[in-house]
Amino acid sequence: MASAVQAEAKEPDLRSDHQPVEPNTDIAIDTSDDDIESFDSDTSTSIASSVFNYKYENGRRYHAYRAGEYLLPNDEKEQDRLDLLHHIFRMTLGGELYRAPLPSNPQRILDFGTGTGIWAIDIADEFPSSEVIGTDLSPIQPTWIPPNCKFYVDDVESEWPYQPGEEFDFIHGRGMGGSIANWDQLYERAYQHLKPGGWIEMQEYETDVHSDDNSLDNARLIKKFQRVGDEASAKFGKQFNVAGTHKQRLIDAGFVNVKDDVYKIPIGSWPKDPKMKKLGCYQLVQVLSSLEPFMMALYTRVMGYTVEETEVLIAGVRAEFKDPKNHLYSQFHFIHGQKPMET
Repeated sequence: MASAVQAEAKEPDLRSDHQPVEPNTDIAIDTSDDDIESFDSDTSTSIASSVFNYKYENGRRYHAYRAGEYLLPNDEKEQDRLDLLHHIFRMTLGGELYRAPLPSNPQRILDFGTGTGIWAIDIADEFPSSEVIGTDLSPIQPTWIPPNCKFYVDDVESEWPYQPGEEFDFIHGRGMGGSIANWDQLYERAYQHLKPGGWIEMQEYETDVHSDDNSLDNARLIKKFQRVGDEASAKFGKQFNVAGTHKQRLIDAGFVNVKDDVYKIPIGSWPKDPKMKKLGCYQLVQVLSSLEPFMMALYTRVMGYTVEETEVLIAGVRAEFKDPKNHLYSQFHFIHGQKPMET
């Protein structure tokens, strides 16, 4: 199941310690909401039927298992966004799936918060002799999967079901901001269930956006969106903007050789470099499609906004993201750490 992204093995070095991204001053942009092509995703047939009793709110579909614990929907629109985000993560890493220095033949791999399962499927293809387990609150993964890949409905914040002798060589989580109430407990469990010398990697993007030329100052509604989002997710008990906290949390949990690689991902086609421009176009589509799911449940359930008030704010934020005069970018973090060989 080779992915098309593998053909793009030489993307620009986007690490945030490099010089600012140069904008193209001769562009116009009009990115519509139809840029993401939809596709079907079958759900696993081996799980209890109750997890398919989805909840519906404001025209979006949400998970049934432990309903309300996760704020984002699980419908096809959201699945398309998650798969696009997977493509962006891989482009950022030049086609790779991870940054951790894994052994050549890891035997057991866990992907918690697997979403559509696309990362788990790709890693199972890369290591066909490994056993790959993907877990999520939603059974939205396909049934046509590699034979060494399995999916389960599970809450990663509950007790982990793995027994002694079932430790992992690699544990992976991506885009988990807004999903976890107790990160320290999560990392304690990950440490416990890794083999000595095993690796954990978190791939996370900041919800704050940035600019190198102060054009963010023109985006008044985006700044409000960030401020209210931080406040709302804190009230909900599961903060979204946690990408910059993972490194220290891993160190505190006992991991060694911890590294946080940070990459600049432009939002829009404003960069001059053609590869950065392409990546920015993908990221703009991803950001625009994320606004409604990120904001609607959080603002209406937690902050007391009406649906109409939220829709007005979403429209304003979208317009600012699409304005080519705003040279905005996201910061993606790839944080990995190792369980010591002797514990």
